[in-house]
Amino acid sequence: MESRDQGSADGGLDDGEIVRRILAGEDVLFETLVRRYQVRVVSHVTRMVGSRDDALDLSQEIFLKVFQALDRFNPAYKFSTWLFRIAGNAAIDHLRKRRPRTVPLEVPDPEGGTGSFQPEQKSSGLDPYGELRNVERGEAITRAIQDLPADFRELIALRHFAGLSYEEIAEVKRMPLGTVKNKLFRARVVLKERLAGETT
Repeated sequence: MESRDQGSADGGLDDGEIVRRILAGEDVLFETLVRRYQVRVVSHVTRMVGSRDDALDLSQEIFLKVFQALDRFNPAYKFSTWLFRIAGNAAIDHLRKRRPRTVPLEVPDPEGGTGSFQPEQKSSGLDPYGELRNVERGEAITRAIQDLPADFRELIALRHFAGLSYEEIAEVKRMPLGTVKNKLFRARVVLKERLAGETT
């Protein structure tokens, strides 16, 4: 399939064309790819490693690795899929070396709905006790996400923070589509179970 990531949103060139031009000598165009994906990569890695500072450092390493390996990119596939595979591997390597720290997260509804919890979102309609419960709920959700097994945590991050489709996650992780859906379902069940006592 042709890579058409983000083409019309940034300069009119799709990712595949930018990669071709970089490999032909226009190195300056790599900044376009960085601008397109840096926010998503940092967000994704933050959710995996538990520290935005670490994620910012890792994102620089990730984009350096991407630039150095650009000649190995297969243009038959989406650039974003390849990029997030590299980002995920870098985050996993980091987690093997250092225990992740918890940070505030916006996480999906563990029931599997389309909504999301916003742990530190303020609501002027709540009394002080309600505000406190919101903060406590957010902290519980953060802990629950960070305590997931690494593979579950990565899938949640790819789906709900990086915004990848099930099919794209299957490509990134080199898993059958059914396996991705099953693991995400199980991850949501675990989250629901761990959070069940926090609403009472």
